[in-house]
Amino acid sequence: MAYRLRGWRCNLPLCVAMVLVARVGMAVDAETARLVDLTHPFDDTTIYWPTARRFHLEPVAHGRTPGGWWYEANDFCAAEHGGTHLDAPIHFAERGWTADEIPLERLRGPAVVVDVSARAAADRDLLVRVDDLQAHEAIHGRIPDGAIVLLRTGWSSRWPDATSYMGTAVPGDVAHLHFPGLSEEAARWLVTERRIHGVGIDTASIDRGQSKDFRAHRVLTAANVAIFENLADLEAVPARGGVFLGLPMKIRGGSGGPLRAIVLLP
Repeated sequence: MAYRLRGWRCNLPLCVAMVLVARVGMAVDAETARLVDLTHPFDDTTIYWPTARRFHLEPVAHGRTPGGWWYEANDFCAAEHGGTHLDAPIHFAERGWTADEIPLERLRGPAVVVDVSARAAADRDLLVRVDDLQAHEAIHGRIPDGAIVLLRTGWSSRWPDATSYMGTAVPGDVAHLHFPGLSEEAARWLVTERRIHGVGIDTASIDRGQSKDFRAHRVLTAANVAIFENLADLEAVPARGGVFLGLPMKIRGGSGGPLRAIVLLP
């Protein structure tokens, strides 16, 4: 089915894309818009926090009915925080928004990809610092207010090998987690100096694996900043020019949930 939008004839997803991009001050051709999927599939290889319940899909029906038509259905069970997912502000902020309370306009914005993958390759416990963000700005310009800052560490290339990705594949083992994250100072700078709407990363947590007090989480969620974790394929997104859209499962009262994250490119 085709729709009309200000003289354009486009299918519904592309019309939606045009509206989203227009609202953040960019232009996109409905016929050439490209969508980059930043989401890992959910299956029995999906990586979860060592203490969390893993994703489980249980078939309910799979085959021909007595009437002759095909019917398939499944039940699934999973923790909120695993795979590509949202951390809602309530996750670490007592009065923060729950998953269903986050305004839609806070789930989209100009995509700003900060690439620290070269340094992360040499330091699995890397902290992204203010200097890294300012170095990005020196090349690409100021991070705009309302942006979604996406930290590319290169860690998604390790998925779904839990030992390589997390530092450990042992259930319950949080002592041997190793992966990069965002420093407390950089989180505070993004909130106070750049007024971002969200931060994403291609690791299991916005705080590095060796964190014991989750300071980046605490700073970001106190400011009602959405956090997107376990993103995929950030190497396919340019440093600037895209629009991020993250639509989590709308769990009433949820502290997070499974997420479909995409970037729209003109």
